[in-house]
Amino acid sequence: MTTADLVAPRRADTRAAGRTVARAIVLLLLIGYALVSLYPFLWMVSAAFKNQIEVVRGGHLIPESPTLDTLTETWDKLHFFDYFLNSVLVTTYTVVLTLAVYAAAGYAFAVLRFKGRKALSRMFVGLLFVPGVTVMLPIVILENKLGLLGTHWGLVLPFVNGGAPMSILLMTAAFSAIPGELRDSARVDGASEFRIFAGIYLPLAKPALVTVALLTAVPTWNEYLLTRVSLNDPGTYTLPLGLQTLAAENIPQYNNLMAGALIVVVPVILLLLFLQRYFVSGLVGAVKG
Repeated sequence: MTTADLVAPRRADTRAAGRTVARAIVLLLLIGYALVSLYPFLWMVSAAFKNQIEVVRGGHLIPESPTLDTLTETWDKLHFFDYFLNSVLVTTYTVVLTLAVYAAAGYAFAVLRFKGRKALSRMFVGLLFVPGVTVMLPIVILENKLGLLGTHWGLVLPFVNGGAPMSILLMTAAFSAIPGELRDSARVDGASEFRIFAGIYLPLAKPALVTVALLTAVPTWNEYLLTRVSLNDPGTYTLPLGLQTLAAENIPQYNNLMAGALIVVVPVILLLLFLQRYFVSGLVGAVKG
């Protein structure tokens, strides 16, 4: 047995030990980052089940005397049900219109052949790099001229328009991955273009549709800037504006503020947990496409 034969296993053991140590360090750093990131959320959840005195006094993360009064007061007495319903309506209309419009656009870019298709597709991709705040003033001016300023449709239409680049990109990738032979066979059987789109392509692109729906619903649900600029009637406020009214009180009730924040966050978390499998599949399919 030569010296090289003895040294090689030692080097392999050293490299394996080094990799183990590196993984342990990375794991500890990730755990530390997760704890730091989760603490504000956990404090919010904790404060939503405390009274104002216990929140101001500070103390343990776990409430000393947990109570549902804070949540019920925030929901019933501070009109959060109205804000919640307004957010549901705006988000639902936005998601439905986005799926209807950009699923059709993605099908056209992926399947149909027409002049200027590639240039138009690249233009939409380029819009991904345009900051939304740069078009805020033109949107408000246009809404005012159309009589939409201060209405929920004045939010829905800009949200749908703003989701065009990402939605078209994802739907085009999803439809491009579907074998063209399916469309050819359907055409031979006499199926119309709409029937092929609705009966074949849409069901096969379900993960992409869910992904687009989630990527549209979450920012729409949480949108504050355009909502703050557009809406001035408290009866039309969405949840972010309702939460802002709590924060703007002369003497903020921090327990109510945290309860309101919890009401805003929980539906998004539940939606992501429920549709996580489709969301991940849709993103993977878009990357492969």
